[in-house]
Amino acid sequence: MKPVRYVYGLSTALLLGGATATLVTGFPAGAQVAQNDERQMSQVVPRAGAPASFADLTEQLQPAVVNISTRQRVQVQTNPFAGTPFAELFGNRGQNGQPQTREAQSLGSGFIISSDGYVVTNNHVVSPNNRATLEEITVTMPDGTEYEAELVGTDAASDLAVLKIQANRTFPFVEFGRSGDVRAGDWVIAIGNPFGLGGTVTSGIVSAVLRNAGGGAYDRYIQTDASINRGNSGGPLFDMQGNVIGINNAIISPTGGSVGIGFAIPADVAAPIVEQLRAGEEIERGFLGVSIQPINDDLADSLGLPRNRGEFVQTVQPDGAADRAGIRPGDVVISIDGQAVTEEQTLSFLVANITPGTRIPIELVRDGERRTVQATVGKRPSEEELRQQQMFDPDAEPETGPETSDGLIEEKLGLQVMTMTPQIARQLGADEDLTGLVIGAVDPNADAARKGLRRGDIILTANYRAVAQIADLEAIIAEAEAGGRDAVLLRIQRRGGQTAYFPIRLR
Repeated sequence: MKPVRYVYGLSTALLLGGATATLVTGFPAGAQVAQNDERQMSQVVPRAGAPASFADLTEQLQPAVVNISTRQRVQVQTNPFAGTPFAELFGNRGQNGQPQTREAQSLGSGFIISSDGYVVTNNHVVSPNNRATLEEITVTMPDGTEYEAELVGTDAASDLAVLKIQANRTFPFVEFGRSGDVRAGDWVIAIGNPFGLGGTVTSGIVSAVLRNAGGGAYDRYIQTDASINRGNSGGPLFDMQGNVIGINNAIISPTGGSVGIGFAIPADVAAPIVEQLRAGEEIERGFLGVSIQPINDDLADSLGLPRNRGEFVQTVQPDGAADRAGIRPGDVVISIDGQAVTEEQTLSFLVANITPGTRIPIELVRDGERRTVQATVGKRPSEEELRQQQMFDPDAEPETGPETSDGLIEEKLGLQVMTMTPQIARQLGADEDLTGLVIGAVDPNADAARKGLRRGDIILTANYRAVAQIADLEAIIAEAEAGGRDAVLLRIQRRGGQTAYFPIRLR
């Protein structure tokens, strides 16, 4: 209770101080300004553009906001004991030896950006997970009219997607504004379809700009307290001039519902990507090839650097852009092309927004001294390539297990595998030119687990044939099944370098 009493005591002191200020300045106690700001609050409040009602603005904008639903085909496991000793007791009822599927749906929001029916939404609204296949996208107008839509393009890194309504008519549309002009405290409204409730309008203010909520290359959001819930994803966040300043994307909530912390992709980030997707262009982003860590208090103290400035280089990818520029592990990057590296403007964010091939100055601190290097920015790999290039810790828990994938290898062997790269080989202590498949996870109920296979083991051959790609192992499994075999013989290089053969039974 002590902190509470202290806070109330402090509030009382401030209120009393306000009353004293009234006697000295002649301004009302409620009209105080910052200590170093000579402006009177009456000159800035209320700010122009804050309406007495949002009804007229909503009426103008709502016709361009749509509901987006998808129909997907999801593969399911109908035998709850699959992969266990009890699998045969349950049998293959209704399966005929083939995977079973069910229909699933997803719901979200979107908005029309052109009179000919181009629609913007979130990638996660229209992109199924790895167990599902997208079959149909339906766009529903506020008046209930439904149209089939074509998926024009998606970008997983920014979580954006562009659709095209298949109809020969003129549509109402809205336009992107400038999110860079947005300030904390500005009024905003969100329109969308939370929980399938079409045409829902909520209002609030901008709580923060350029909020870093997770550390991804495009993880920079406008934070708002306008109510955003499930189903609002992909819907617009409007300013008071009716411009789209953000695309509602995520919330932080311990309950699953809105608690006043919602995030929207800034329009300045989204608009260029949307135009590229609409034009069918490849999204290219800059890349240096480093793994980094923010400068926390301990790092700042150990290096004698200011806090909340710069990022610490943990590793440098061999022959990458950073390596060729002379950047080393242990360096602290403090600016990219003249822009300071901060919590809001991270190295990843700044570099990702630079065109590959551009030569830029990078300011860093090494051994307490500032220096500048010149780097030619590389091209950011695909998300799948990045996943494979990430530091491979053989003792780490895998992010996803075999049970979450629908691949043949996961289904039949209970193994999640990835293609070997020189970086992963180095992390496993193997030769960089070694070819094979790295085991990323093992289903504990599979025969592979009973035989002792584990994360970090390398599959060199299957049935005496080399496996350099995932497709190689899939083909061998299919051949084994077609030939009536119940197992596949894998030659495994264990962590530590020893090799051995393991017959792994098929499921």
